[in-house]
Amino acid sequence: MKILSIDPLAVPDVKVITFGRFRDHRGYFTETCRKSDLFGPSATDFLAGLEFLQCNESFSRPGVVRGLHFQWNPHMGKLVRTIAGRMIDLALDIRKGSPTHGKIVACDMPASADDDCGRWIWVPAGFAHGNFFSEPTTIEYFCTGEYSPGCEAGIRPTAEDIDWSLCDAALKAEFDKAAADGSGMSEKDRAGLTLAAWGADDRSKEFIHGRC
Repeated sequence: MKILSIDPLAVPDVKVITFGRFRDHRGYFTETCRKSDLFGPSATDFLAGLEFLQCNESFSRPGVVRGLHFQWNPHMGKLVRTIAGRMIDLALDIRKGSPTHGKIVACDMPASADDDCGRWIWVPAGFAHGNFFSEPTTIEYFCTGEYSPGCEAGIRPTAEDIDWSLCDAALKAEFDKAAADGSGMSEKDRAGLTLAAWGADDRSKEFIHGRC
């Protein structure tokens, strides 16, 4: 795996891992994941002690908004990439005591066969995760925990008490347009909690800064 760079976002625990592709006139080859590079003694020390237990693939149509999802018992970190199309990934800090608690970051992650590199975004446990899409898009994500349906919750992406101040204004405008009428969201996501409602829930103690 040819890791080119690792770049933190405005909430530094969320990171983008850029990896190279080997191109010629026929197309390209790339290693999207190699254990010794991601979990070895390297710049990816934030993945130390973790392993991926589940891999998911999702297809979304233009205007779809997903999230913001999280789970505990077990906690779940996600390594996410766009296979084809354009995903704007979202990560909301729900860790109590975190200096960025309640703040959300967005990362524009288009993908094309003509690109010289690919990118993963790492969303660790303690963040509510979601995304939205401006074109037909396929994504893949590796999870550090297996799905636990009795231990999951979600914050509504349009909740008024989410702090978007760290987001690029153009991406926030795209989100507002996609989410305007709610038609691109599932019924479950439209019924998600506000940040304040989740914070008042006793289960929110599962997410403490420095512990998850």
